[in-house]
Amino acid sequence: MWATLAVCSAVLLGLYDAAKKQTLKSNGVLTVLLVVTALSTVFVSPFFETGPREDYLKLALKAVLVTVSWISGMAALKRLPLTVVSTVKGSRPMFVVLFSILVFGEHLSAWQWTGVALVFLSLYLTGRTSRGDGPKDVRMSGFIWIGISVASGVASALYDKNLLRGMEPMFVQCWTNLFITVLLAFCLAGQNLIARALEAGGKPGLIKAEAPLKWDWWMLITAVLITEADALYFFALKEPDALLSILSTIRRGSVVVTFICGVVFFKEKNAKAKSLTMLVMIIGVLILLFAK
Repeated sequence: MWATLAVCSAVLLGLYDAAKKQTLKSNGVLTVLLVVTALSTVFVSPFFETGPREDYLKLALKAVLVTVSWISGMAALKRLPLTVVSTVKGSRPMFVVLFSILVFGEHLSAWQWTGVALVFLSLYLTGRTSRGDGPKDVRMSGFIWIGISVASGVASALYDKNLLRGMEPMFVQCWTNLFITVLLAFCLAGQNLIARALEAGGKPGLIKAEAPLKWDWWMLITAVLITEADALYFFALKEPDALLSILSTIRRGSVVVTFICGVVFFKEKNAKAKSLTMLVMIIGVLILLFAK
């Protein structure tokens, strides 16, 4: 049952990534994240419950990890094509597997190591096929941001399993969303204040203030997609026999959906070369999913 939930979550997550790209056409990164997360918090508000103080502290840490991952991921999405970002983000299960070996003492079979190697190869090919996607300095900063996003996302995924051992899925989703909303509001306000201060001091452009919100119905669609995707993920992970490494791998299958959306709707470049990269990624992820 948990594997089926993971597949459904992956499909919704892929559509969510594509919808995020669309929302960024009319609003800034932090504005989009704040509005989408606030809407998601409203959607789950009927399920809010109280709990022990230590649970709130744990979820506050979870919120910090997610906020860092989201902000850096959206910054990368501003600088790199959707197909590149989605493919690199698809490497997260590989790192979850590696950290499971280092931290939890898990062992991989020869086939599983083959899958890991193919994912690494896919990342290398992604770097080569994206050389013509934009100015060099923009691409470099984009890859730095996506690296930060993947690292914090992996840490968040490893932390999820620990959280759900003692908490209910909706409790985790409700309070994490609320804490993220508060953090994003502070980040947006801080960015705008610093930008205005620098401009007043004769140093404009170092940090840019985001423009006022322009309502876009894609924000509502994005919020619905991430709310449902996260709910399915948390319920799947809560099941006693669920394996984080497998679940995370299945969920990263969302890369297939975002890749198709990037090619069909955003008309991104090098589709043929990137499709080969995607094939390598898919094969690697499938091997990690089914290998014994």
